[in-house]
Amino acid sequence: MKQQITLKEYDFLTVKESNQGECISTKNFEAIENFVLTNEQAIPYLKVTTKKGYGKVLQAQNYVGVLQTKDGTTIEILPKIREVDTNTSKEILIKMLKTLKKSPFKHFNMAHLKSTNMPLLEIFITMFLDELSELIKKGIKSDYITKEENLAYLKGKLQIKEQIVKNYIHKERFYVAYDEYVSDRVENRLIKTTLNYLYKQSKLNSNKKRIREYLFVFDEVGVSHSIKSDFSRIKLGRQMKEYKQILVWVKIFLLEHSYSLYKGNDLAFALLFDMNVLFESYVGHHLKKRGHDVSLQDKQHHLAFSKQKGIYALRPDIVIDKGSVIADTKWKLLSQEKNRQGIGGSDLYQMYAYGKKYTNCKELYLIYPKDKEIYCETYDYYAEVENTLPLKILFFDLENPNDFKSLVNFWASSK
Repeated sequence: MKQQITLKEYDFLTVKESNQGECISTKNFEAIENFVLTNEQAIPYLKVTTKKGYGKVLQAQNYVGVLQTKDGTTIEILPKIREVDTNTSKEILIKMLKTLKKSPFKHFNMAHLKSTNMPLLEIFITMFLDELSELIKKGIKSDYITKEENLAYLKGKLQIKEQIVKNYIHKERFYVAYDEYVSDRVENRLIKTTLNYLYKQSKLNSNKKRIREYLFVFDEVGVSHSIKSDFSRIKLGRQMKEYKQILVWVKIFLLEHSYSLYKGNDLAFALLFDMNVLFESYVGHHLKKRGHDVSLQDKQHHLAFSKQKGIYALRPDIVIDKGSVIADTKWKLLSQEKNRQGIGGSDLYQMYAYGKKYTNCKELYLIYPKDKEIYCETYDYYAEVENTLPLKILFFDLENPNDFKSLVNFWASSK
């Protein structure tokens, strides 16, 4: 039986019914478990663990997105934001995705989320269809392809060798090669193959209707019988620049080209994102909107050198105004009940290293998501880097990223 399951970060899946975890079939549990165990050394998408009263469970980590098992059961994992409902959490996730550099999410119309409570997979399908709609408006591209046929009339160039072999008896026929200008080119075949695939995956009537309409546009186009081979034959020159974004989506759906790569064939589909990366991108995006000179994942300094070669690269999340302000984003909920509100000592040591290497640095910041359970005041620390260098803990409002009231000191000091 196909299910639609929604989890938040650190929620868990079980094969036993419970009030805490979501229950799935043993077959699907084992498929996801195999997926997890195959990828755990590279990326801990989920965690296989045990919980008292439930036995073995699959616990979501800080990766969000969507998984689909081969029987069509869909599991969406959303950001854990306290006192925020599922729809708002999903909306925040999409806004974060839209800030990712070189992503296909940028043009998504957020109005789609207002009109219907779409599952996450249907949102991604809608994004693909929106991108394809723009391509179709501009016109799908055709190309000259060489065809070889045995015809009753002469067309193109006679193929002497094949003519002798195939028409030794039938002198009235001509084995020829000729160029024909058709839309049945490799890029269009991959798009049509994606449409066929998504028609089977989608459960939303509006998406299925659009897919049928677009398949009509590609009626004269064949399907891809060797997807990886066809991708190697793509030609994205100046004449094909309109295809660039749509082919990113095609890779995501047909080659399972996720932003967090995974291996294995236990699942039908998986598209997962590291919340640490999304939070960094989201904060950086809104800093840039304020007019700051912002560099993400700056690579100009190393912690040490060996034989005049830098080792242990320092990569602060956010460098502002050429290093005068350095910030690291931390996707973590702080708590008044924890020692030092849960701020890790290792994070402070890391910021100390940044302040030491970026000699023109005047202020350091750790930025956490704003949480209604903790007072969003600025916590002050001081790292002794030659002179007293202030380190402040700040909170970013995910629901209202343009409301900078809790970051007044930050913006003022970084101008």
